[in-house]
Amino acid sequence: MRALITGASGFVGRTLHEHLLASGDDVVALTRQNGGPDVTNREEIHAAIAVADVEVVYHLAAQSHVPTSWEDPIGTLRANVEGTQNVLDAAHATGDARVLVVTSAEIYGSVSEDELPIDEDAPMRPSNPYAASKVAADALAMQAHIGRGQDVLRLRSFNHIGPGQSPDFVCAGLAHRIALAERDGHRDIEVGSLDVRRDFSDVRDIVAGYRQAALHGRSGTAYNLCSGIDRSIQELADSLAALSEHDVRFVVDEALRRPVDTPVVRGDNARIINDTGWSPTIPVETSLADILADARKRVAGA
Repeated sequence: MRALITGASGFVGRTLHEHLLASGDDVVALTRQNGGPDVTNREEIHAAIAVADVEVVYHLAAQSHVPTSWEDPIGTLRANVEGTQNVLDAAHATGDARVLVVTSAEIYGSVSEDELPIDEDAPMRPSNPYAASKVAADALAMQAHIGRGQDVLRLRSFNHIGPGQSPDFVCAGLAHRIALAERDGHRDIEVGSLDVRRDFSDVRDIVAGYRQAALHGRSGTAYNLCSGIDRSIQELADSLAALSEHDVRFVVDEALRRPVDTPVVRGDNARIINDTGWSPTIPVETSLADILADARKRVAGA
C-alpha cells in the first residue's frame, strides 16, 4: 500500500512511519523539518499530495497540545481546521485516496460517569480550544464524505503514550522529571492533577489501529481508538516511581492543572474491534518502562 503521512515528524507520525515501513508499505512522509509543505498553505499541500500519487493519506499534522491551544486558539484553529480542509480538498482533487483524519477523544469533552464508556455516538462537548478545533476537523471529514462521497475515516484517539513523546504530555513529563531527579539527586517531583482518570494506550498500538482502519474501516465511519480501561494519573505516577532508581515524592503544582478537566474518561472500542479486528496488545507496564528508559537517555544526552 502506498501511503502519505502529514505531520510525519511528530511523536505519532514517526511511530506510524516506522510501523508502515515494517508492514511493507511504500511511505511518503511529509514534514516541515525537511522542507515539506505547511498544511495551512493550500497550494503547497495540493502540490505535495498530487505528486505523491498515494492510496491512503494519514492526516496527523496538528497543533496537539491543549495548554498551547489556550494561549494561541487562532493558531490552533488554523492548523487543525484549515489544515484539515486543505488536506481533504487536495486528496479529493487528485483521485480516490482514502483519507484518515485523526481527531481526538477531547471532542467528547465533559462526560459524567453514567455516560461511560464513551462510544462514537456520544455528544461532542469540547471544553478547550484544541477540542473545539478537533470537533470542527471531525465535522469537515464527515461533510467531505456526505457532501461529495469522499472516502474518509475519522479516527478519535484517546490518550496515547510511549517512548519519544514530548515532556509536555503527562506520562513523558513525569518520566522526564524522575530522570532529572535521578541525575541531580533531588526528591520532589512537581505534578498537576493526580486524581483524574484517563484511557491510555501505547502509541505503537494506536498506529497499528490506524493501519487496520485504513485497510478494513468502513468509509465515512468514526472510530474510537482506546483501551477501554481508565487509569488515574496517580496510578501511572506511582508505577513510574516504582521503576525509579531514586526515592521521589510527588508535589502538586497548581500551575500544572488544566483550567477545565474532566474527572474520568474511558472509551468504548467495540466498533473498531468489530470492523477491523484491531485491539491494543501492549501492557501499560511495558509502555511506562519504555517511557522512563527514553527519558533517561534524553536527560543523559542533554
